[in-house]
Amino acid sequence: MLVEEFEQIASTAPETVTLEFINGRIEEKPVADGDHNAIIMWLLRRCMQVRPELDLYTTRGLKVGEYRKGRARPDGALVPVDHFAGHGEWADPDGVLMTVEVTSYDGDTDRRDRQEKPAAYAAAGIPVHVLVDRDAGVVAVHTNPDPERGYLDIHRAPFGEQVTLPDPVNITLDTEPLKNYVR
Repeated sequence: MLVEEFEQIASTAPETVTLEFINGRIEEKPVADGDHNAIIMWLLRRCMQVRPELDLYTTRGLKVGEYRKGRARPDGALVPVDHFAGHGEWADPDGVLMTVEVTSYDGDTDRRDRQEKPAAYAAAGIPVHVLVDRDAGVVAVHTNPDPERGYLDIHRAPFGEQVTLPDPVNITLDTEPLKNYVR
């Protein structure tokens, strides 16, 4: 399938369905539950407190993957204020400082959130990727992106520990509140 064909399909999907195009396949992203949304709001508040010159967009469409032929909607994309102004539904990842994914409780979360999407974000050159893994009870901070091999460095911290998001993000998170959002 061509990217243009995917974009046509995605533009006509109902609001209750979120579609992504990763590794040449159309993927349906599950609708977030309340705890998933609470985690994103927690991170959004923290980013605004510490780095008010940055915006954390939720479910912003990004062109990712090999040769920009993938389309993903990360749960969060941290960028300078107004970075996406004037962009269409799918923006180039240039200038994105960090992406965020929060695992869902579905059968595809391992492949999608732990494997394919981090590889796509690394291939796109996004400096920091954060995975809030509710199943494992950890925050995984991915850094040092390599287009061929993915993120070369991954730091995992159990919920409850302090986590520092390195340059260019420079935010320290107290992950204690995340314990409230797991099953």
